[in-house]
Amino acid sequence: MSAHAIAVGPGPLTAAEVLAVARAGAPVRLTPEARDLVVESRERVRGLAAEPRAVYGVSTGFGALATRHIPADRRADLQRSLVRSHAAGTGPVVETEVVRAMMALRLRTLAAGRSGVRPATVDALVGMLNAGLTPVVHEYGSLGCSGDLAPLAAVALALMGEGEITDTEGRRRPAAEALPAAGLRPVELAEKEGLALTNGTDGMLGMLVLAVADLRRLLDIADVTAAMTVEALLGTDRVFADDLQRLRPHPGQAVAAARMTALLAGSEIMASHRGPECPVVQDAYSLRCAPQVHGAARDTLDHAASVAERELASVIDNPVVLPGGRVESNGNFHGAPLAYVLDFLAIPLADVASMAERRTDRMLDVHRSHGLPPFLAVDAGVDSGHMIAQYTQAAVVSELKRLASPASVDSIPSSAMQEDHVSLGWSAARKLRRAVDGLTSVLAVELVTAARALDLRAPLRPAAATGAVRDLLRVTVPPPGPDRHLAPEIHAAEDLVRGGQVLDAVAEHLPDGLATHHDHPPAVEPRPR
Repeated sequence: MSAHAIAVGPGPLTAAEVLAVARAGAPVRLTPEARDLVVESRERVRGLAAEPRAVYGVSTGFGALATRHIPADRRADLQRSLVRSHAAGTGPVVETEVVRAMMALRLRTLAAGRSGVRPATVDALVGMLNAGLTPVVHEYGSLGCSGDLAPLAAVALALMGEGEITDTEGRRRPAAEALPAAGLRPVELAEKEGLALTNGTDGMLGMLVLAVADLRRLLDIADVTAAMTVEALLGTDRVFADDLQRLRPHPGQAVAAARMTALLAGSEIMASHRGPECPVVQDAYSLRCAPQVHGAARDTLDHAASVAERELASVIDNPVVLPGGRVESNGNFHGAPLAYVLDFLAIPLADVASMAERRTDRMLDVHRSHGLPPFLAVDAGVDSGHMIAQYTQAAVVSELKRLASPASVDSIPSSAMQEDHVSLGWSAARKLRRAVDGLTSVLAVELVTAARALDLRAPLRPAAATGAVRDLLRVTVPPPGPDRHLAPEIHAAEDLVRGGQVLDAVAEHLPDGLATHHDHPPAVEPRPR
């Protein structure tokens, strides 16, 4: 095993470790301390299984069937039946990075020694992760309460040698074929193990961790595209001054304003209209208030990250084996803490995108663009320039506004009213992933439009930072000319936004503490084109 394997023990995983497993394919290993705790809690469950009293998940049915006592000779059947029946997902296949994050987080809970599973079952999950085998999980099936049941059951089903797996070459294969090919053996589940493998918030937490990483990158890129637009529209950077920001000391706002000030430093375009002859007194809100909106989004993101951090230190299972051997049922599987912030993040994301679209539209309108040609067309009338790129941007923004409607207020009862209030956190996470992808597209359109507008300000030169981004784009997207097929140019810009190259281009032009550094592959898996 690689020396860089992520050690999974009873303590929390960090977000960086989850990202490494989910996106970079980092291997995992169980710590000796975790193995000892797993053995200890398993012995307690074995003892409970021999007792006459009913213990949920060990000697009873599940959910509304918890009143049924299961005899000892049927308890292995009980666990297999649980997994098979709960693996009832449908819809599109969930992305590999989400499934790997979910598996790593379920492993982390099992390693805490509060679930009562056997060491062999934990080792099987480790082996599947390290072999790069990804169970096929479908999008619909989790209500975000009693765990992400159908998604986690699909993982447990694959551990049993049933269902389907995607291998390292991207092929979907029967688990019964893929496991032996990787040198792994199917698991025969014992008491409580099916429940322990499925009763967690790991899917929605994994998607929150991934979204936090993506949104940190996208908010930093929004500062860049906003700065490019301010420059292209002959706006002022005086409103970003530190003394003005300190009048309203929100930390995210201060970061955004400082970044935009640094990004615009040394611009000939900005210098060209600083004199008293400039007739513009105030810029439009989409330019002047960018730090306030980007900053509020950053502060919201920090709150969501703090929730994720607490959840990464949590043990989510029901029932749990407590220190001293006591086994208790609990409600910690309820996804409300995650569902709320997953919904919350979709709101500032939509607003940041909406502001970017308004800036783009302003560059295309001859009445508001301060001398730029209509729609940035070379021969307006014959050419339409970026007219329809803004339509595309507007369509995405409208979708983002719909995705900002909360899922977590839409509880729907299940399991014969035993599970009468659910979080729908998985649904909130799924729509947030789509929203992240949409914001990527919106910022890409602003990027290609602002770069074109900066070129049209020649011979005046942009700032070093914004010019570096324009030059980066020009490697794959030609400078202004007659109308071309525009979709590939937007896709190229999306790739630069998604891959973080935009931030790499400006890093050397930003003071320490304001540049973004990438330690992990930062991209949400793109939509097929």
